[in-house]
Amino acid sequence: MLSQLLQPEIRALIDERNLSTLKEILSDWTPADIADLITNLPAENEQVIIFRLLHQDLATDTFEYLDFDMQMNIIKAMGKEEVASILNEMSADDRTALLEELPSSAAKQMIMMLSPEERKIATSLLGYPENSVGRLMTPEYIAVKPDWDIMQTLEHIRKYGKDSETLNIIYVIDAKGKLIDDIKIRDVILAPLESKIADLMDKNFVELNVHDDQEKAVEVFKKYDRVALPVVDALGFLIGIVTVDDVLDVAEEEATEDIQKLGGTEALEEPYIDTTITDMVKKRGKWLVVLFIGEMLTASAMGFFENQISKAVVLTLFVPLIISSGGNSGSQAATLVIRAMSLGEITLKDWWRVMKREIVSGLMLGIILGAVAFLRMIVWTFFAESYGPHWVPIGLTVSFSLIGVVLWGTISGSMLPFILKRLGADPATSSAPFVATLVDVIGIIIYFGFAIFLLTGRLL
Repeated sequence: MLSQLLQPEIRALIDERNLSTLKEILSDWTPADIADLITNLPAENEQVIIFRLLHQDLATDTFEYLDFDMQMNIIKAMGKEEVASILNEMSADDRTALLEELPSSAAKQMIMMLSPEERKIATSLLGYPENSVGRLMTPEYIAVKPDWDIMQTLEHIRKYGKDSETLNIIYVIDAKGKLIDDIKIRDVILAPLESKIADLMDKNFVELNVHDDQEKAVEVFKKYDRVALPVVDALGFLIGIVTVDDVLDVAEEEATEDIQKLGGTEALEEPYIDTTITDMVKKRGKWLVVLFIGEMLTASAMGFFENQISKAVVLTLFVPLIISSGGNSGSQAATLVIRAMSLGEITLKDWWRVMKREIVSGLMLGIILGAVAFLRMIVWTFFAESYGPHWVPIGLTVSFSLIGVVLWGTISGSMLPFILKRLGADPATSSAPFVATLVDVIGIIIYFGFAIFLLTGRLL
């Protein structure tokens, strides 16, 4: 990044308090690079110094690239008028993201700093449900009428385009304000000046509802490969647009949440480094207690076979091998299925196709591990004579158990996400540790079941 490449030079200018030169240099930087520079500065007063050097438009654009904590540091160091200026100049969607992170009292104070027009927009967007498309959208877009000619359209774009979030797409509305089409700006520019907007329309457009979940927006953007999508209300009136930069942030948040759940913890509401130890313990402790209780069932299952264990202690040597293999296969299956669900590759109706695939995969993986385990028994027997004269039935017990446990692990790991989704829960909740705990209990039963069948009359 530019900010990292020039960090020593910037550091020297800050130390020398050569602010005029620093201001001149920063005026040629992009907002993203300036935000990166501010974030990497160790002292808060230096962060504020850099920010104050920026002219108003650049300062506003840079502010939108800063994370929430950095934004709050800047706000606390600035005067009320400066804060009001930035808030009024911010794009509506980025301002909404800032306000919804604040305590209600602080958010109300900032809303009062807005102009009447911007205050109306802010309160309107904050009035939509949390995690809805309404919280992501901005009312800053270009809309035209189908009876306008190209000359009239271009004049309208020149007049109001500077306030639009994006000019890649313009939207066509009827006399009442209902969305009837969208048109690429390229088509408008290349069209003859005397032609009408109606001549460019094909009425083939994609829209989002203001109450749609933000995850749906991610799916629609991915499917249709758009840079912006219109947002309509229940009656089809155009009320805003959502741009791809905001959707990418949502996609990152959703992926992070799923990954954290897969690791056996509740999703963190703040970045890891900003999460307090107390909150961290709460998020992780609940799941650990659940998993611990689940593992108690494993101990109970072991206790049920206490008689067999006392007769053939050698069986206990392979317990970790058996249950860990089943847990690993289950975790793999759960992770693959959950990710496929999140990407829209599979849906609930695909459960039988997935099960058939996992049955075949589980059998093949179990056979591979079973063969490796039996080969290990052969090598250890010839070199160490560890398992006595009954090493062959012991090896078969371990091998067949691995096939059964790995098969059970893949089936349970792949089906749990479907079951949870069918019940309306988040599939990611079937985290890898949860699957492993479930497989452990059944794995013990499978293992000692094969042991009783194959070793009765020999060791048992």
